[in-house]
Amino acid sequence: MELVFSSRVIEWRGPAPYYFVRVPGDESDDIRQVAALATYGWGVIPVEARIGEVAFKTSLFPKDGGYLLPLKDAVRKPQGLSTGDDVTVKLTVRLQS
Repeated sequence: MELVFSSRVIEWRGPAPYYFVRVPGDESDDIRQVAALATYGWGVIPVEARIGEVAFKTSLFPKDGGYLLPLKDAVRKPQGLSTGDDVTVKLTVRLQS
């Protein structure tokens, strides 16, 4: 499953700050349709993502009925992304075989 969407970088402050992009509602609904085929436990969904020129593998976290895409520093910093920035994400859900 491949999706393209735009969303905003958000910050979650815990013991250390973490950055995420919230997957919009329609796309989260689409992901939920295949979640059972993709998840490897705890509701996380393995994905490949691209923001700008940076491609990376990670897992979506379920949150409040939707999903959050984590942004590691290796993704954020080269592109100068910070809280409140709008980004376009190309996302491929990796289905388990």
